[in-house]
Amino acid sequence: MKRLTVAIDGPAGAGKSSVAKLVANRLHYLYIDTGAMYRAFTWAMLKNHIDLADTEAVQSLTDTIQIRLEPAAEYCRVYVGDTEVTEDIRTADVSSHVSPVAALAVVRTKLVKLQRDMAASGGVILDGRDIGTVVLPDADLKIFLTASVEARARRRYLELQAKGSTDTLEAIAASIAARDDMDSHRAVSPLKQAEDAILVDNSQLDLQETADLICRIIEEKQ
Repeated sequence: MKRLTVAIDGPAGAGKSSVAKLVANRLHYLYIDTGAMYRAFTWAMLKNHIDLADTEAVQSLTDTIQIRLEPAAEYCRVYVGDTEVTEDIRTADVSSHVSPVAALAVVRTKLVKLQRDMAASGGVILDGRDIGTVVLPDADLKIFLTASVEARARRRYLELQAKGSTDTLEAIAASIAARDDMDSHRAVSPLKQAEDAILVDNSQLDLQETADLICRIIEEKQ
């Protein structure tokens, strides 16, 4: 049975990463955590004391860095060269630097190439906002996972309430709607459904039900 390359795109709050990890575990696929890859590159920048403005040093790191992912029970294990950095890339220091690093064109070009190389043999799942349109336009299966603003806001509201947040449901919904508009109209790789993607609306589904549905779609495609 052929193992597929699966691209899952969709707006913020649709549960893409959680579903992708769950489906990958069920089907014994590799979940390619693209965010972790950008964090790994950022970790290497900090480890080597490379400044964002030092284009020569950034280019040199881009030319030589080796980032590898291995499947694990919950998250993939992340390596830079032979060094495991799975925990190190989740520090506050890395988190505070990852956005400007990820915005560098040379870094994005490098990591997109690595993601395509990892996906070449199949049996992988990637999620994001431009996987099916930019990163893997020839993916075997593309899914656009979405939910209504109201459903996504309600989920986020319950998550934040559990953490003691006082944010209102209305404020969260407004923030999500604004994020949707920004992501859909950004100049580089805007959020949009690929023409050949299957639309999955999980407004009325929980995480397990969404994973069940996507697993069925993948198995039918296989």
